[in-house]
Amino acid sequence: MNVKVYNMEGSETEEMELPKAIFGLRWNSDLVHQVATSQAANRRRGTAHAKNRGDVRGGGKKPWRQKGTGRARHGSIRSPIWIGGGVTHGPRNEKNYQKKINKKMARKALWTVLSAKARDGEIVILDNLSFAEPKTKYAATFFTKLKKNEPLGRITHKNGVLVALGGKNTDARRSLRNLPYVGIEEARNLTVSDVLGYKYVLFPKAAVEQIKRSGDS
Repeated sequence: MNVKVYNMEGSETEEMELPKAIFGLRWNSDLVHQVATSQAANRRRGTAHAKNRGDVRGGGKKPWRQKGTGRARHGSIRSPIWIGGGVTHGPRNEKNYQKKINKKMARKALWTVLSAKARDGEIVILDNLSFAEPKTKYAATFFTKLKKNEPLGRITHKNGVLVALGGKNTDARRSLRNLPYVGIEEARNLTVSDVLGYKYVLFPKAAVEQIKRSGDS
């Protein structure tokens, strides 16, 4: 599959053939769903915690005697049916939401999503990503120029573009991090959840080479 390559002025410079093994896979909804939900579960911290009747302070004394009062029998004011009592079947922080994902499954699911975006024209390739200074205004100007190209008009919308860096590239990260429509991640750390969260994925050529090397390994 051939895609256009853009420069920092937002102009098309050439065409580039994407690796078929990474950007030419068929859609597999079952695999993508399994990996995406597993990654979401693995990010879940499980901090919600309700106290049961054993955790609530007080209630050690029986509120009234068992018989002879005409009232229902009770053993503790911290029973779940009392106001201020414990919670029945509430969330507990000892629950483990972790799910195991095989590396090959996660990698293939990522490539499947990238392939779908490539078919939809949502993969953007840059010849190089660099700014004169690490300032947000330079990055904003770049995306303003880039979105003038017909298929990229929504690149500055909410969750518009995920920039996959070919390395640490501190200057580029500093320039991009304050733009509300941009996400930043190194290409080698991309996940299905990252890619699905954005309309476009922007790769400098160095990042494409990095993904290609990961596919060869």
